[in-house]
Amino acid sequence: MTDTSHDRLLIIDFGSQVTQLIARRLRELNVYCEIHPYQKVTDAFVTEFAPKAIIFSGGPDSVMRTGSPRPPKAAYEAGVPILGICYGQQVMMHDLGGKVEAGEHATAEFGRAYVTPTEAKAGFVDGWFAQDGREQVWMSHGDHVSEIAPGFTVLGTSPGAPFAMTADLERKFYAVQFHPEVHHTPNGAKLYENFVREAGFSGDWTMGAYREEMIRKIRDQVGDKQVICGLSGGVDSSVAAILLHEAIGDQLTCVFVDHGLLRLNEAEEVVTMFRDNYNLKLIHAAESELFLGELDGQSDPETKRKIIGRLFIDVFQKYANQIEGAEFLAQGTLYPDVIESVSFSGGPSVTIKSHHNVGGLPEKMGLKLVEPLRELFKDEVRELGRELGLPDSFIGRHPFPGPGLAIRCPGEITREKLEILRKADAVYIDQIRKHGLYDDIWQAFVAILPVRTVGVMGDGRTYDFACALRAVTSVDGMTADYYPFEHSFLGETATRIINEVKGINRVTYDITSKPPGTIEWE
Repeated sequence: MTDTSHDRLLIIDFGSQVTQLIARRLRELNVYCEIHPYQKVTDAFVTEFAPKAIIFSGGPDSVMRTGSPRPPKAAYEAGVPILGICYGQQVMMHDLGGKVEAGEHATAEFGRAYVTPTEAKAGFVDGWFAQDGREQVWMSHGDHVSEIAPGFTVLGTSPGAPFAMTADLERKFYAVQFHPEVHHTPNGAKLYENFVREAGFSGDWTMGAYREEMIRKIRDQVGDKQVICGLSGGVDSSVAAILLHEAIGDQLTCVFVDHGLLRLNEAEEVVTMFRDNYNLKLIHAAESELFLGELDGQSDPETKRKIIGRLFIDVFQKYANQIEGAEFLAQGTLYPDVIESVSFSGGPSVTIKSHHNVGGLPEKMGLKLVEPLRELFKDEVRELGRELGLPDSFIGRHPFPGPGLAIRCPGEITREKLEILRKADAVYIDQIRKHGLYDDIWQAFVAILPVRTVGVMGDGRTYDFACALRAVTSVDGMTADYYPFEHSFLGETATRIINEVKGINRVTYDITSKPPGTIEWE
């Protein structure tokens, strides 16, 4: 649990797929919040956390089922405002004396709906309803509240949910059947703004305050010991490195692992930038032979990720042994990675893909972790980077995964395919920059496909690789949609790649959203 002097809001997660969006909406209001799975939130936890307000998330379960998730009694007795969302509303009504009925087709609501106000007044809905007297929301529920708990009044109704918005105004308990955190509820942010205002939050969660607080924490944790930092050259690890350097100066040594899976000229650019501009102690670990040797012949994506993760640990161990007094390893782990590593049900989670920097360190390393960004979302990291003085041209770089080009090379990895991929990616990014689109796109890259296709160049037959272009828009990488390039751009880019990159004779564009796909190919 985080030790912080900020006002804190506790989000109890009952398993909704969009719980992280609640946290994002609150962080945008400069409110510090943490998400914790319901089974870990005990009475003692609530007392220790001392929240200024609590939110119950949605979830897939039914309060009608014996053993379904419940918040602890202490949540209701903490004397702070509570907001229940969807399942969170149902569990609040059920616990406090109302009634919930199992869903039937006639009472279920899925998708867009419209809520109209009642005559009841409450600060929670100030300025929320549209001038025409109704507001669009996103519903996704089977069960429904059939009787509200004593002390509650109805603030809004919808055709399928007569208790769409309810409140106990004396205790400042609010409950909504819809999801204000999703973009399908266009004015949902206003409800969160009203809720935190009612709870008395001062909005003191700023990157300036976080910077000062984290510097103190780093110094307290590290003392006079040495820290090594895995520096990939991406935004996350770079911001972590600069923050650590500001906190502990020469006690920090950065290790840049050149694993042979980087983009064109990337190693030289990263080393030059950090050595010339930030005066960091930097080890350029040229380990491409090690990584590519171990990856030789491997085609399974999880196997490749695990090999890379293991070798990262081995390389850091090697250089840590060369640094006298090194007791800590710093990583750029972010809050979404932390949340995704915990199953809300307490059981085994489905592994979509392994993160090489999440899950702790092997005992054999003998190093303790320093993760100064583990409370932040991606856009907050960029904001912190600006606070630390990193140039916008660097902060605005598209995310680049730790395993590098290995996960953009489905199937077996070869030096030939990596060289082709580097050149194609460089052409693609150059095109995006020339057309002024780079800052409109969350992430863009080329994936080289594990197939060869027949083509014709001049009067000759070719049998070369196909590649896929990928470009997505997103807020924090949790969900994403493909970028709608003009066909003329795609045609021009395909022509350049085929003409300038020997080894590719076919170019495709990936228009899959996340979900169902992931942003990266592996």
